Amino acid sequence: MTEDQVAQFHRDGYLLVRRLFDAEEAAILQHAARSDKAFREHSHDLKDGEGGTAQLVLWNKAGEDLWGSVARCARLVDGMERLLGDEVYHYHSKMSIKEPRTGGAWSWHQDYGYWYLNGCLFPDMASVFIAVDPNTRANGCLQVLRGSHKMGRVEHGRFGDQTGADPERVEAALAVMERVYVEMAPGDALFFHSNTLHRSDQNTSPNPRWSLLCCYNTRHNNPYKASHHPCYEPLERLPDDALKQMSARLFGQGAQFWNPAVDKTVGGGKPAAGTPS
Repeated sequence: MTEDQVAQFHRDGYLLVRRLFDAEEAAILQHAARSDKAFREHSHDLKDGEGGTAQLVLWNKAGEDLWGSVARCARLVDGMERLLGDEVYHYHSKMSIKEPRTGGAWSWHQDYGYWYLNGCLFPDMASVFIAVDPNTRANGCLQVLRGSHKMGRVEHGRFGDQTGADPERVEAALAVMERVYVEMAPGDALFFHSNTLHRSDQNTSPNPRWSLLCCYNTRHNNPYKASHHPCYEPLERLPDDALKQMSARLFGQGAQFWNPAVDKTVGGGKPAAGTPS
């Protein structure tokens, strides 16, 4: 992270990093996502209230598996610590799945709109959204409202199966802030602040849109009460070549890339209300 990148994150509420994962790594992520039946077995349907349905798989533990090696790799953890100004720990990860022509939309929301309810006093939290498939406007790429993190937390309520931001305030924000469609190639990554308003449209294309999100909290923001997401524990970061090393071992063994059995909190359970992107 350069000083300019850190300044851009604090100005806009997000930072897009092209090719954070190289072509070989992007191919590993895509192949692993499609090959591992655990994702299919543990995905949950979330209706968008517009006739579409998205799938979500969520887990808390960054374990000794391929997806844990992504969440703990130095390029993500070091970047998050530069952006948030403190030691970070893994809050949770999730795979957001929009299948061709049926993948549902996500309404405008802030992640802190519901993480606030988990006992986190400050919005000193962020996510990194990693494109597993090409993300385009046709298949429902992420949209962000530039600078909206400066609004503070917006009230959220239930809409269909989803938790979304107050529509009246969102409409007012849309009138004065720029909506950015974040089109991404596999391996691109978007770091965004927990108060940044974001949404995505339905996938009306013939192409899937799978995207991996790794979410982090800061040590000083350790929740004051227990919730379905973890409290602070030191994160053992891995070298950046861990993904390639892990994939070589797992592909060779024909093993699962993600083992939900090791995560007793969320891994195999239904996601709590308000876990979209």
